[in-house]
Amino acid sequence: MEFMKLNDRNEIPAIGFGTFLIPADGSTYKAVKTALDLGIRHIDTAVAYFNEQEVSQAVKDSGIEREDIWITSKLWLQDYEYEDAKKAIDLSLKKLDMDYMDLYLLHQPYGKVDEAWKALEEAKEEGKIRSIGVSNMTPKLWNKWVPDFDSIPSVNQVEFNPYIQQKELKEILKPLNVKIQAWGPLGRGNVDLLNDSVILEIAEKYGKNAGQVILRFENQEEVIVFPKSIKPERIKSNMEIFDFKLTDDEMDRIRALDTGKGSHDPDAPGVGEMLMNAFDVHAND
Repeated sequence: MEFMKLNDRNEIPAIGFGTFLIPADGSTYKAVKTALDLGIRHIDTAVAYFNEQEVSQAVKDSGIEREDIWITSKLWLQDYEYEDAKKAIDLSLKKLDMDYMDLYLLHQPYGKVDEAWKALEEAKEEGKIRSIGVSNMTPKLWNKWVPDFDSIPSVNQVEFNPYIQQKELKEILKPLNVKIQAWGPLGRGNVDLLNDSVILEIAEKYGKNAGQVILRFENQEEVIVFPKSIKPERIKSNMEIFDFKLTDDEMDRIRALDTGKGSHDPDAPGVGEMLMNAFDVHAND
């Protein structure tokens, strides 16, 4: 397993396992347990995924020491007021049944972001969280909020794959050594991406599949990835990206595939309001 060093000096596994849209009906437990059994040591969950408890149980039953597993979770919008955020952090720790989270993110960049960030900073100082970060911050949203923070996020989790490479955002984050984490690193099953002739040609050269070439490209771009799958063979395949290296020319050919357009535009009118009213993360508490 390879690691990347964050700007707070913590080291995060370069590849992990995402749990978005995996139901909390035993499916999350089974998928996470399988991923851990296969060697994954980085699990990404969120309050809004409603599956923190199944992640917790899988970690417990894995037999792996807690300090050897990186756990990420995220704060949802309805808890961004300072006091609510403090309570929500403790609730995530309770559901995860852990003393600390390795990384905790502001899931969406709307509402009382400043109050929520203050709560994350304090929780980090108290040892409840090792690293803190943000998610879905475009250059516009980053410049709206982050300059007023007392500390710089360690990561920004955004949509990233060869068709949406976040080039403007990378220019902002690089001098601050803020790492991009990719959600949807394989394009969320984008058939065009997985069958792109450039990627398939490179895959044939190395005896790899398209997904492995895409993940290797992202890894060489110093992007943290956590592809999601419930299929053991696919989880295993997604990890097998460190036994080959793309050439500079191959990297440039994949960089040229960037369209600058993803499946989600955080800057679009009404997105914040829509997400704010999407659901109640405490409905079953």
